[in-house]
This record gives sequence, structure tokens and C-alpha cells, in this order.
Amino acid sequence: MRMMKRILAMGLSAMMALSFVGCGNTETSSVPEDSLSSSAVEKDGFNFPDYLGDEIIEITKVDNGEQLDSICETYRFIFMSDGYKIKGFISIPLSCIETRTPCQCMVFCRGGNSELGSLDKSDTAMRCAISGRIVIGCEHRGGNGTEGTDQFGGDDLNDVIRLIDFCDTMFDFADISDLCVEGESRGGLMTYMTARRDKRVKKIIVCSGISDLAAAFNEREDKMKETLVRCIGGTPEELPEAYEKRSAVCWADEIQIPVLIIHSKGDTQAHFDTQAQAIYDKLKDSTDCTFITYEDDMHGFHQDKDPAVIREWLETH
Repeated sequence: MRMMKRILAMGLSAMMALSFVGCGNTETSSVPEDSLSSSAVEKDGFNFPDYLGDEIIEITKVDNGEQLDSICETYRFIFMSDGYKIKGFISIPLSCIETRTPCQCMVFCRGGNSELGSLDKSDTAMRCAISGRIVIGCEHRGGNGTEGTDQFGGDDLNDVIRLIDFCDTMFDFADISDLCVEGESRGGLMTYMTARRDKRVKKIIVCSGISDLAAAFNEREDKMKETLVRCIGGTPEELPEAYEKRSAVCWADEIQIPVLIIHSKGDTQAHFDTQAQAIYDKLKDSTDCTFITYEDDMHGFHQDKDPAVIREWLETH
């Protein structure tokens, strides 16, 4: 996972130089990444300390390196959700900061569970560079310094909704009129669920996503079964309604917004037929659904293909 992110960061450099020249190469000051405190950075544009309070209790600017920092500023923050402290990241295009012009938003739903696949400081920044949008995301509960217990699409979905709330009602630099949610692997499950629950979502992108959790449970031969039992409380046979609630194939007709699905046919972690093809077959006749497939066995982001696909789709939908 970390190697893939490093490769993606390197592969983005040329694309970023060409695609976001208008963002400029403004140098930004930095705060030590390990000093997660309430002393946020005050800029000539938006005043980030204004967002500190009872809901967002800590903000720290992070350094993502010259390439990404020439396009966006990234902040690590702690916010309250259902009484738990949740860690998140937000990346904001420099053009948005410098011109004080509200920018469209994307919510990123990470994959994995608890500690596995923890959100990296570059995750939101890379997607900001690709999309030109504000990108915000958070950790799953119980992982990487975040409080609470991961329920794999249970009450932890409230944390994603909180991010949308912040962009909607608190961040004056954010515009959610064309709000997109993007998720990978387990994050795809969270993306579908967010779109079902929150009508402020206008479009979604799902990469190597899970749409049928019961099928995913039965197909995996690794520790995923143990993880799902721990997070959800039982097996699909024991708790069918809990698995159905987390499976978009069971309520696909409730998704009435544009969808981009990206999936490799040889993916062994989220099987193509039961996860991607199954949900596409249910969505294709009821909504605008774009289906991009690859012949390889990649699970996750294709650093050489997906950026251009995502950027073009966002511009045309």
C-alpha cells in the first residue's frame, strides 16, 4: 500500500505540472508533523484557526513535499463525532486559499479497517492534485489514534457525514453544490452507503469497491472473515440485515446520481463478478453509471491510468 502511494506520488509530478499550472508554486510555511496541536496556521487567505472549537479541536499543517505542496495545502485535524475524537486530513488547492474563492469538494473514504490501511497525509493531497478539488477524509474508528470501534459501515458512517457537514456549514472555502464522494475497497462500501443516506452527495467514484459484503465474506480465505465478525458482530448467516445494510447490491435502486466504477477483472480481494459487475448490472439501467475495467489483478488505485479517467469523468458529469 505504501509503495503504491510513493509510486503514485512520483507519477503525478508531470501531470500536476501540466494540469494545475494556475495554482502557482507558492511556498508555504510548515508546522512539525508530530506536533498535533491547536496552533493552526494563519494564512493571508482563509484563517484556519477560525475553525477550531468544540467540533474541530486540533489543526496542524503537514508537509507533503515540494510537488504536492506547490498545488495544495494539507492539514491534519481532530474532530468530534458521536463523542469520539476522529483524525482527518484535508487538502485545499492553493488557488482556493489565495483567491478566497470557494472550491468544489470531494470526500475520500479510505479502505482497510482500524489500523490496516491507515489514512496517509498524501492521500487527500494526491486526490486534490488529480481533481483540483478540496479533498477531505478521515480514519476509521479504532485505528491510528482515532477513538471508538470500527463497525465496518455501522455508526462509523456518521464520521463521513460529519465531514460533509463541515464542508456544508463551517468551511467558508468549500462549495458542495457538486459534492463527490470517492472510495477504494472497503471505502467503496462506505461511499455507496454515504450516497444512500445523504442527498447532498451529487456523484460517486468507487475503485475496487465492495458492493456485496456477504459475498465478500464468503469469498475471502484470509483474516477478513475474522475482521468482519469482530466489526459487525457476526457472520452473514447470523446477521443478514447488518450485511444487507452494508451491501449496495441490495438497494441499488436508491442510488440516483452519476457513478464511476473502476475495477480490475483479476482482483482477488474484491472479486470482479460479485462486487463490480453485480452492482453495475443493477445501476446501469437506473442511473448514469460509467464502468471502467482493467485486465490485470490490481486492487486499488491504478497510478498510471486512474488520474486521467477520474479527472475527465469529474469534468463531464
